[in-house]
Amino acid sequence: MEQTTQKSSLERVVSQRALQMGSSFPCQICVMGFFCGVCITYFFLAALISFGAMESKGVAFSTLSIGILSQNSTSDIGINGDPIPLVRETAWRMNSPRVNEQQDDDKASLLYSAWSVVLNESIDKDGMLLSRSSIPEAPHLENCQLVTQINKFWDNPRENETVPSWTTWKGSLGMELLHQKSTLDKELQGVPHTANTEGAYPPWIEGSDGDNFPLTRKVQHDLWVHQHPTNCSDPKVRFLVADWEKLPGFGIGAQFAGMCGLLAIAINEQRVLVTNYFNRADHDGCEGAQRSRWSCYFFPETSIECQDRAFELMKRREAWEHGTVTAKDNYTSKEIWAGRIPRVWGEPWSYLQPTTEINGSLLRIHRKMDRRWWRAQAVRYLMRFQSKYTCDLMNTARHSAFGLQAAKMVVQSLPPEWPKVVEDMPKSDIERVVWSNHKPWIPRPILSMHVRMGDKACEMKVIEFEEYMHLADRIRKRFPNLNSIWLSTEMQEVVDKSTSYPNWKFYYTNVSRQVGNITMATYEASLGREISTNYPLVNFLMASEADYFIGALGSTWCFLIDGMRNTGGKVMAGYLSVNKDRFW
Repeated sequence: MEQTTQKSSLERVVSQRALQMGSSFPCQICVMGFFCGVCITYFFLAALISFGAMESKGVAFSTLSIGILSQNSTSDIGINGDPIPLVRETAWRMNSPRVNEQQDDDKASLLYSAWSVVLNESIDKDGMLLSRSSIPEAPHLENCQLVTQINKFWDNPRENETVPSWTTWKGSLGMELLHQKSTLDKELQGVPHTANTEGAYPPWIEGSDGDNFPLTRKVQHDLWVHQHPTNCSDPKVRFLVADWEKLPGFGIGAQFAGMCGLLAIAINEQRVLVTNYFNRADHDGCEGAQRSRWSCYFFPETSIECQDRAFELMKRREAWEHGTVTAKDNYTSKEIWAGRIPRVWGEPWSYLQPTTEINGSLLRIHRKMDRRWWRAQAVRYLMRFQSKYTCDLMNTARHSAFGLQAAKMVVQSLPPEWPKVVEDMPKSDIERVVWSNHKPWIPRPILSMHVRMGDKACEMKVIEFEEYMHLADRIRKRFPNLNSIWLSTEMQEVVDKSTSYPNWKFYYTNVSRQVGNITMATYEASLGREISTNYPLVNFLMASEADYFIGALGSTWCFLIDGMRNTGGKVMAGYLSVNKDRFW
């Protein structure tokens, strides 16, 4: 009790003394000075933050300053009194420009130029600014020589086999494992190698059955087998030899559609289709035996042995009399363009997934579902593998459109001292064989749009570019990260109008386009045969690889692009059409 009384007396004394000291003038001066220092420090830091946010090209703040802000930010209070930890630091770091931004841009330009030199094999490599060893791989380019070799492996059966060794392994991985079959069998402890072929399908098909038109994987397998008999000299093997349509009025889309009809006839009559003269390949870009042949752009529709056998039979009168060989002239235009669709696989078109939209409604059933399904299968088979020439064309197109973007990305992963310092690391197995099957990089997501106008007005209702963009905006409402469009059109006015949409980034081939209303044949003649063939094919293949597609159902070209997408794993991406013309 006595101790408690003494403690209370001591506290009262201390409190009174403190009150007296606080009331003194010198103490008040010290307190005021302390609070003034706090205020000045606060406003000084606030001014620095505001200045850093406003400057678009200022110098980055030091690590110490960021550390101070990081510690203080844990006690920041928002407008509603809620804590907002780390928000200020994150915003500062995102808005502050990089010190070496200009250096990275210069390096990206240098890398882009180096890729350009390597891509153009006709340029003398001695004049390169960089050595080959210091140039990193371009993610948007393919090794066309290697890819063509791999595709040939998957398109030709090995000895004593009736079909190629299609397995569930992909690309270079499949080739390597098949070449190491004996070692693999030991590692699997006697498990038969053929187990890997169960469920395998042609390697040019992407995705599952649900990602494609019905029976796509089986049909592509059967088409290859039909077109590649084991013995082309067997008297029972019959042929249909056909030139591609070459009248000036036939566009490239019509040529494809006509050959789809001839392939249908060949299937129905149990003949091997052999394509002959292809006028669009009759130019200097297609060299040697590939000139004037489909194989300049894509793998041949049948084996070289069957081609040689068919051309030999064409010289024999008895072969024509006995029907061992026929030609396009043996069939009417109606049989070619509107003939009977093969029913070897039943009627799979009767359960097509309704993924095409017109005027806000899905197209569930129409009069030409069988033709739509068949043409998709036929075009997919005919274009199953690109030739080296087409691969080079696609490399050039991707480099022109996306090369600088790719260079800026790659520079971020290089050593800061590049190109003076180069990391010389050999490729690992996963890089060499597993990742080799990945497709070249393009900015995704990307929308492909084919705007057909001009003389097409005589066949269908032509829709203005604004309606295409209206559909593009609808897609972006659902997928807000979409901002890139691959634009395909023959009209210069469409390209000009694209500048009115600054919120979209447009890519397109650098080619002269129509000004005014002239016929497609006149326009293509002005471009020359090589350019008028190459650039539409580039657009066609880019459209088939894009994430989304907008076109016009009245256009045969869009009709075929849709087919390539629906047999290329993109059936569930859907198709938005600006019109409802023909066949529907």
